[in-house]
Amino acid sequence: MDDVDEFSAAPVIAWLMYTRETLRQLHYNVRTTPNINILEKCGRQKLEVLALAHNTITGVEPCYQKFPCLRSLSLSYVSISALDLSLLLTACPKIENLTLISLDIVMSDPQATMDLSSCSLKDIYVEAISLDKFILEADSLEKLHLKDCTLELELVGKGMLRFLKIDDVSVIHLDIGESAENLEIVDVSNFTIMWAKFHHMISRSSKLRKLRLWGVVFDDDDELVDIETISSCFPLLSHLSLSYDLREAALQYGLQGSFVLENVIVLELGWTVINDLFSTWVSGLLERCPHLKKLVIHGVVSETKTHEECNMLANFTSSIVKLMRKYMHVEVQFEYE
Repeated sequence: MDDVDEFSAAPVIAWLMYTRETLRQLHYNVRTTPNINILEKCGRQKLEVLALAHNTITGVEPCYQKFPCLRSLSLSYVSISALDLSLLLTACPKIENLTLISLDIVMSDPQATMDLSSCSLKDIYVEAISLDKFILEADSLEKLHLKDCTLELELVGKGMLRFLKIDDVSVIHLDIGESAENLEIVDVSNFTIMWAKFHHMISRSSKLRKLRLWGVVFDDDDELVDIETISSCFPLLSHLSLSYDLREAALQYGLQGSFVLENVIVLELGWTVINDLFSTWVSGLLERCPHLKKLVIHGVVSETKTHEECNMLANFTSSIVKLMRKYMHVEVQFEYE
């Protein structure tokens, strides 16, 4: 009943009291008068999934077994203090999935650190949250997804992380420590990176199978993605997706050497502004993927195009047609927006 503006507290309490002994999933997105303490009403029961939205959480008791069966917790547009959030996570000894979206996090001190700790947590999704300092201790964490955030994050784990996705995030500092060793998928988009520092962070991920750097902006104009380094550090890489502002240096230094991307079978390349460099870049990367099966070209086509832009697109199309005659075994797909 999401569309109901407000409920009287009495019937909602009655529904919860009547069902709580058997309840396994609760999706709670209503306002009541007065406010109901959902954690108090549903604690110490069989609840496995709890999704709370547009509510305020206060005064969480430091109780280890408050939610003994809870495996998934989602908080959206919830006001909660950093301490209460930490206590809530501790009260869920079996939690595996945590989703935090647009939280109003109350800090005791503007310079304080938000510490979250869980031995069982496997998957965390964080969206639209701003934090000066966030330390996450999660020994079993396998998936970390950050979207539209501004934060300084330190991950303390035991190398179980397999999936890292960063989308439109302003990261003051990102440290995943020893957790990078078993990474299999790294997906970074709409993100300003210092390539040397970012590469150092993931360079030990020898099991990496998919790398996506999409719409990334380099912190230093002289920085570029060194494809040879990618080839040597990630020998199992099978899916490579690249889209960033191309410059002469990207071709001159990014593709130098006699390296090959031996196991890459899917290659996705994109442009924001099409130019002659892009065709040369596509050709250079194709030569270094001997076992490629699929090539996907992503492009942005403006609604109003000048004659020069039309010519550039036509020339690019012709060059790709000519190029692909050499690679008849490769499936080609175009995706324009």
